[in-house]
Amino acid sequence: MSKLTGSSLCGAVQYEIASPLRFARNCHCTMCRKATGAAFATWAYVEYRNFRWIQGNDLLGEYRSSPDVRRTFCKVCGSTLQYIAEQAFPDAFGLALGTVDGDPGCKPMRHVMVGSKAPWFAITDHLPQSAEAAPGK
Repeated sequence: MSKLTGSSLCGAVQYEIASPLRFARNCHCTMCRKATGAAFATWAYVEYRNFRWIQGNDLLGEYRSSPDVRRTFCKVCGSTLQYIAEQAFPDAFGLALGTVDGDPGCKPMRHVMVGSKAPWFAITDHLPQSAEAAPGK
């Protein structure tokens, strides 16, 4: 497998991943919606050992959205980059799938937190849905 690459909107922050992305899901929680400005955020599971910043890691901003969750973003353009749940997933994090260059090699496998989804958005695909976060990855 060749390495996946990705970046923030402005390109100031860039990364590469040395393993396939897995467990992609669309999160409809209020915090993910507000962080992205969209109906939902799509995150894929990445292990820290397979991820590295190529440039711009000094331009990462961070916001602690809850006691166990940090979210990173580009300080230049504001692109959402990571969802880091330190206690739940100490060896991995959620990567904003929309920041990957080209085909990420995976597709969302489910919708989570649909109990708090945007009232103006209708889920029209046939992916499984969970009112809360789905168990496991």
